[in-house]
Amino acid sequence: MDTAKQTTLGGSFSLYGKGLHTGLSLTVTFNPAPENTGYKMQRIDLEGEPIIEAIAENVGDTQRGTVLQCGEVRVSTIEHGMSALYALGIDNCLIQVNGPEFPILDGSANPYVEKINEVGIVEQNAPKDYYIIRKKIEVRDEETGSCITILPDEQFSVTAMCSFQSKFISSQFATLDNIANYSSEIAPARTFVFVRDIMPLLEANLIKGGDLDNAIVIYEKKVEQAQLDKLADLLKVTHMDATKIGYIQHKPLMWDNECTRHKLLDIIGDMALIGKPIKGRIIATRPGHTINNKFARLMRKEIRKHEIQAPIYDPNDEPLMDNIRIRQLLPHRYPMQLIDKVVAMGATSIVGVKNVTANEPFFQGHFPEEPVMPGVLQIEAMAQCGGLLVLSQLEEPEKWSTYFLKIDDVKFRHKVVPGDTLLFRVELLGPVRHGISSMKGYMFVGDHVVSEATFTAQIIKNK
Repeated sequence: MDTAKQTTLGGSFSLYGKGLHTGLSLTVTFNPAPENTGYKMQRIDLEGEPIIEAIAENVGDTQRGTVLQCGEVRVSTIEHGMSALYALGIDNCLIQVNGPEFPILDGSANPYVEKINEVGIVEQNAPKDYYIIRKKIEVRDEETGSCITILPDEQFSVTAMCSFQSKFISSQFATLDNIANYSSEIAPARTFVFVRDIMPLLEANLIKGGDLDNAIVIYEKKVEQAQLDKLADLLKVTHMDATKIGYIQHKPLMWDNECTRHKLLDIIGDMALIGKPIKGRIIATRPGHTINNKFARLMRKEIRKHEIQAPIYDPNDEPLMDNIRIRQLLPHRYPMQLIDKVVAMGATSIVGVKNVTANEPFFQGHFPEEPVMPGVLQIEAMAQCGGLLVLSQLEEPEKWSTYFLKIDDVKFRHKVVPGDTLLFRVELLGPVRHGISSMKGYMFVGDHVVSEATFTAQIIKNK
């Protein structure tokens, strides 16, 4: 049960270019950040250099990209940079920009990936806090037919299915089964736009920085030659034959489904605003920034409901320590041996199990008519689990014992009764020093925390 660590950038990097909507010359700088920072955006061109936390609730607009907003402070077109950070596993980053949007660059996430690889990724000390999907979660928009579903999976993966209102490009799908393939299979996919949408955008004073170097333009419905000539002049390209439909770009398509691969890229960028790395499979039908953000907000609500997740426990798996091995390490015997088996253990954490039966001796007096496991024994059970963790790291563990020195921050959230299966997750809060160990313990029934405590123990050699 080795715990993955949080990461940040190995150094700062900057990218320069024009904004897609404003046409301004912009610089965005990605900086390393301390543990548990998450993603933060800073407008260094404004007085006070305000910072916006990059979370789903702070998205103020999704019409033409993802726009973070706090009061009057806005940062738009963030999705490509966020996609690269999330896909490359970076947890903590401070992003500084000198204007209201990120530069569009080549319309993909590739420039970000290249720069991240140049400066490198640094592992930090804090554990990476994955949110593991245990059940199906779904959000739908009946009006548009958009739907995003996430299902349990051992890693993060995405499938996108798109249906465009176009005879030239109607339906496509793209899949990223392994996030390790993001850099080669998804990051280079460019943003795209239909000719029919460009004129209204220009009339709305948008896409001032759009050109054929940062977007795929799809001409799929014939228009008058004069109208197409006017568009070509705006884009500063040669006039085209209005009778020939097809893709308009300087560079050829990288894949037949490049447009849908870019939609998948955007999904990952919007999922970065959940605030935690996810283990689960996303299936997105007709995705877009609006449905993406609704889903990210729903996920954040789900995470708040299950802030501390129970360990994954399969009773069919062989235990790491059975009852016999536990008795070899711990001096406790009936009726005080409160751990039945250990199912996972790493250098700093352990997961143990106790099956609570109606025959527990403490139920005779606590209470005869309503059996409830005493809270003090719940803490004792967590401590025994922690004792197994520290003792197992000694050369002759059977010659040592652990004793309470201090118990803090105890919380009992729900009563424990006969029939409950208790899962204990105990983590070291720091290295063992001078025989003193501090630990944080959680006890679960099903998916719910029923008690927790922080405790300090001393490891003493038996006489």
